[in-house]
Amino acid sequence: MNSVNIHPTAVLHPTAELGENVTVGPYTIIGEDVIIGDGTTIGAHVLIDSHTHIGRDCRIYFGAALGSHPQDRKFQGERSYLRIGDRNHIREYVTLHRATGEDQATVLGDDNMLMNYAHLGHNCKTGSRIMIANGTNLGGHCIVEDDANLGGMTGIHQFVRIGRLAMVGGFSKVSRDVPPFMIVDGVPAEIRGLNSVGLRRAKMPLEVQTALKNAYRLLYRSGLNTTNAIERIRKEVPGLEEIEYLISFVEAMRLGSAGRQLEAQRHAPSAEQE
Repeated sequence: MNSVNIHPTAVLHPTAELGENVTVGPYTIIGEDVIIGDGTTIGAHVLIDSHTHIGRDCRIYFGAALGSHPQDRKFQGERSYLRIGDRNHIREYVTLHRATGEDQATVLGDDNMLMNYAHLGHNCKTGSRIMIANGTNLGGHCIVEDDANLGGMTGIHQFVRIGRLAMVGGFSKVSRDVPPFMIVDGVPAEIRGLNSVGLRRAKMPLEVQTALKNAYRLLYRSGLNTTNAIERIRKEVPGLEEIEYLISFVEAMRLGSAGRQLEAQRHAPSAEQE
């Protein structure tokens, strides 16, 4: 463990593996089969429980608890994992739980920001560049795709899928899938508009922004049912990759609860870190 700075009050399991230039703060506990990548900084009073794998250059702040047993009655003590990618900022008192199911994993991708008291439940799969604001809680088996933005104090129901570049307003109750590129807000959350600011910040080409605006209008403001709206989109809107992705997502939402869960799992982001 060359170039590792471990405070003398920290407790490390003998099987823990720490990369180069890792810092471990006072009174932190690191459990069995933990792997921590190069350059990661872990603050004081952090718990990193067993079978948690963390990537490079992460910042983990005071009081975070990572890799604890899932809050799931189906869990029977089987070996499961929490896998965290690179360059994540995990702020004070964030909780991320391992998965239920033998060798299953809860996954956090790269370059994410999880603010104070956020919670990622068991078997969640999240992509990269996601913002999860203070006090937001995700139930088990949720999927959050790249560049989504979740407002503070929001509750996300289990098995919900949130699409790429979607934005969820603060204090929302999200019990249904959130289509990509859309803004939802409220209790229960409803679609309020296209995430135009997010599209511009993501430097989406103007052609894509215009196509998504037209698709949004047909899906949610034309009075058409979903089937007819999709037919109109296919006829009137250029068949860009983003449009096909939006249509596929909306069609998956119509499968119902069980079908939606299977479709969401099939589209889970490939962000697992070994």
